[in-house]
Amino acid sequence: MPTIKGFSKLSKEAKIEWIVSNYLDGNEQAIEFLKSYWHNLPAVQKLHDEFIENTITNFYLPFGVAPNFKIDGKNYCIPMAIEESSVVAAAAKGANFWLERGGFQTTIIGTEKIGHVHFIWNGTNEKKLQKFFNDIKPLFYSQTSSITKNMKLRGGGILDIELVNKTIDEPGYYQLKATFDTCDSMGANFINSVLEEFSKVLRLEIENTDLLAEDEKELQIIMCILSNYTPNCIVRAEVSAKLEDLDEGDISGKEFAEKFCRAVRIAEIEPYRATTHNKGIMNGIDSVIIATGNDFRAVEACAHTYASKSGQYKSLTHAAIKDGYFHFWIEVPLALGTVGGLTGLHPMVKFALQMLGNPNAQELMKIAAVVGLSQNFSALRSLVTSGIQKGHMKMHLLNILNQLEATEAEKNEIVHYFKDKIVSHSAAVEIFCKIRGIEVPKIIAKS
Repeated sequence: MPTIKGFSKLSKEAKIEWIVSNYLDGNEQAIEFLKSYWHNLPAVQKLHDEFIENTITNFYLPFGVAPNFKIDGKNYCIPMAIEESSVVAAAAKGANFWLERGGFQTTIIGTEKIGHVHFIWNGTNEKKLQKFFNDIKPLFYSQTSSITKNMKLRGGGILDIELVNKTIDEPGYYQLKATFDTCDSMGANFINSVLEEFSKVLRLEIENTDLLAEDEKELQIIMCILSNYTPNCIVRAEVSAKLEDLDEGDISGKEFAEKFCRAVRIAEIEPYRATTHNKGIMNGIDSVIIATGNDFRAVEACAHTYASKSGQYKSLTHAAIKDGYFHFWIEVPLALGTVGGLTGLHPMVKFALQMLGNPNAQELMKIAAVVGLSQNFSALRSLVTSGIQKGHMKMHLLNILNQLEATEAEKNEIVHYFKDKIVSHSAAVEIFCKIRGIEVPKIIAKS
């Protein structure tokens, strides 16, 4: 296949023509297909085009809502952007369950974010380096005052700076570890700008200090970058209820709670289960993160690192029975923002935040954590009672029928057929073929 130089300088139409000509056999229908996903308002499409480089069209995700979330006594209808079947339904089901049992309670445990200047210093007297750092520490604050001024006016800024010796892991490796409060912004650009100024101060001051000998002044800055691991930017969300308030059908509240707690305990001790367990939690959290214009990749990376903080990958949620009450909670790091980035640009993000009452960053942390907890509750509730596939495959049925290009009448008939039956891909194909009057394939390809 051909390559090209200067691709980013081509117009959007020229990019599409080159792709279609060289990678899609000149299929003119592909051009119309891509254009069909453009926004019909040119100004809005131009805005989307400028979010990233080399944009050729838009990629849509369903934007749903989960109502009836009672969080700290306040009711929310929560936006969720996700393509996976049953996620929104499960979150909403959990919200409805706890709406009648007092709702969700939340606590912000911390909002601290972290960045590092990673550098190499091959001197041998670490105490002298520490003394040098202590002497120049005030300069890190004063020399970055122009960057931190506005953040400090909002109540944030640099919280602390420390010198960290990592030479046991890598020869000569040290860090300037800085902690920040970035208020309602996620703060990546702010933190990185401050760190780069730190590196300039460090380099200049080590050249001019009399504390170190000339052969001790050689210093190599490796990189200046925030960390997406924020173990002190934590929110806790929890629910609790009397055991008798959990009674459902043939299973008592006590039996349900015991099975539920055992399921959580398995995810705390078995990484194979913990991975799937936490993936379900992140289904809920990520959908809120995407809908509100935050970085779900950073949130995912941080959450999974946090789940491994003990040295073994474990569940992010926990459950217990105490004094006749069932308790279920999550503590999860969520470095989010409600100003900056896409929050003031993307029309759907602005809509989502308005629907949530224009929350600040801490409120959004609480909302996202609650959706993750609700999602996990619904999943575990199904797993320890009816099983998860029954509900999931009911939701997935429409995806199967859409792949088969079923008509609305056929969809309605098949959905009704499966009202009291277990859904499977092969069973859906068989009943579809029967209704259509066509032969059932000998081998049914699963999606």
